[in-house]
Amino acid sequence: MLHTMKPTPEEMMLAGELLGYRSPSLLPIAFTYDGEKIFGLNEDFKTVVHKDRVSSAIVRTTVSGIDKNGMEVCAEYTRYLDFPVAEWCFTFTNRGRKNSLQLTKPMIYGLFKGEHPTLRHGNGDNCKDSGYSWQTDAVNEKITLAPQGGRSCFGAFPYMCLDFDSYGIDLAIGWPGQWEAVFAPDEEGVLFRVCQQNFDSYLKPGESIRTPRLTVLTFTGDESRGRNLWRRWYLRHILPREKDGSPIRPRLFAHTYGICGMDEFTGITEENQLRAINEYVRRGIELDGWWIDAGWYPCDGDWPHTGTWQADKNRLPAGLTPVGKLCRENGMDFLLWFEPERCRKGTKLFNEHPEWMLELTDKDGKANENYLVNYADPDCLAYMTDLLDSLIKNYGVTIYRQDFNFAPLPYWQQHDEHDRIGMLENLHTQGMLTLWDALLERNPGLVIDSCASGGTRNDLDVMRRSVPLQYTDKGLRNHVLKQKQYRQMFEWIPYFRSHAMNGDNPDGSYVPEGNKPIDEFAYQCAMVPAMTTMLEYDDSEEKFELTRKMVPIWRKAAALELSGDYYPLTECNNDPTAWYACQFDDPDTDEGFVQIIRNTQAEDVRFTVKPMVHEGRKYRFVNAVSGETILLTSTQLEKGLNFHLPKRSAEIWFYKHQSLSEE
Repeated sequence: MLHTMKPTPEEMMLAGELLGYRSPSLLPIAFTYDGEKIFGLNEDFKTVVHKDRVSSAIVRTTVSGIDKNGMEVCAEYTRYLDFPVAEWCFTFTNRGRKNSLQLTKPMIYGLFKGEHPTLRHGNGDNCKDSGYSWQTDAVNEKITLAPQGGRSCFGAFPYMCLDFDSYGIDLAIGWPGQWEAVFAPDEEGVLFRVCQQNFDSYLKPGESIRTPRLTVLTFTGDESRGRNLWRRWYLRHILPREKDGSPIRPRLFAHTYGICGMDEFTGITEENQLRAINEYVRRGIELDGWWIDAGWYPCDGDWPHTGTWQADKNRLPAGLTPVGKLCRENGMDFLLWFEPERCRKGTKLFNEHPEWMLELTDKDGKANENYLVNYADPDCLAYMTDLLDSLIKNYGVTIYRQDFNFAPLPYWQQHDEHDRIGMLENLHTQGMLTLWDALLERNPGLVIDSCASGGTRNDLDVMRRSVPLQYTDKGLRNHVLKQKQYRQMFEWIPYFRSHAMNGDNPDGSYVPEGNKPIDEFAYQCAMVPAMTTMLEYDDSEEKFELTRKMVPIWRKAAALELSGDYYPLTECNNDPTAWYACQFDDPDTDEGFVQIIRNTQAEDVRFTVKPMVHEGRKYRFVNAVSGETILLTSTQLEKGLNFHLPKRSAEIWFYKHQSLSEE
């Protein structure tokens, strides 16, 4: 059970004061309407306020106002009663019978009061080794953050922390498109605004647009308190749940990537998929899910040739229904990959509905080979929703994996009308979220896996509906690069997946492609809530035995990662000469673990870490592999845990603790 850290009265009060609802005229919204700058909702908008108890822990206040021309503005303010968290989102709807007046750049804005502000922020997943980097800047001049290309985490991370002398604010943006956040110094603190980066359009009758959603969590104390308050709120209120309402469980996946020497999954057949699943089962590997990625549709070995969303009849004459059936019989999830926002010429969708294709041409008029499927078109959205829903049902898919491998912003910009700037992005982004909501409603228990060239679209509105089973495409076999990435994921998006595989050379370098044999170190470096074993179904008995040994250790660690608090015990800098250590601690069960890794080129033969300890306790540590036991008091632990490991090795020590007075 997730331990409930009790927020202090000061933290709860801060959440209400900093971004609370007071009156329509003081709503944290600003926009330009027919050339006039408007702050809040003035007397031109006839407002109605409605308060709703969504659950025992959530209260939602809705403020709606409509002007004489039929422009309706709706403010949605959500307040959490068990955590110091508040959220705002605004929608604009044209209720009139003719086009609205021009609406320009609606934004959530306000002032956070405090002294000596600093902003901690990252660059997200930029599809390079430099991704998932973090920096801290003093807010003594304007800081503008925005992703690149229209995917919400590409080049800028929509999760950040604003620190003052006396308190901190975790902020998260929910907008799977091109958001913008601006922080500027003020005599009293920091002025901020969050918006879609470019919007200047009228609304047609019946059209609605919305702003990004802004979520804030306030905390007093150090960075560690802010981190774990955020994790606990996220695990309770954001992370999707199982069909029965229980917290989402860790998952172990396997697949046949590159089978028959083909790229991705273009070599799969009904026969080799059924054979592989049966072989894992026969040899005692308890899988939670079977994974089929790109290439199961007709594409002639070229997996990006998307747009014919049906199984390749030459390889899969009965479709994927037999695979889904075998997974269900063995208690496994069936994960299937889609990229429904991309289409290529010559495919079924392109040939039947060219009117839904957004083309991108360069300065010479040459068209990009990728076409963006226009989710801003209601007919297109309805068609795609029905199509994907039918495939999920017919094939027995329980994890719907949606990828997105190119930047949409240039397409939207090229097709925007001159007085409708940003409208395509807004409607498309709403459409994508609407599609996901429909799939979840029509398929109870369905899990959505977000993917966009890895983790380039994992903003908070996406995470409310999904989990990132491919949080990056970079460094899947690079142990130290993954350690750097884990540092941000464990803090902000705590459910994600890693691969148990190696790519390191004897000199400490890493191969960019090509897997090396799995070993214990590969498993130790993939201890996150979801894991793909790179064990092949026809591997040696020795490798199967290794997997049977390591999977129970991973399951225990993964469960604690989803119930406990997270404490990074070392810096995580993609450094093969460094040691890596982290701790997870669950105060509800009085247990946790410490993991220590000596990387490939770490010269120090001994290393000391200082874990978080509870005063007046005694700890019983057990080495997960060897079974060795150590008994230590909290006073002894405060001096540090000492490790002596060979290069390229790792240990996990699980612990339980109790009062010194208990036997």
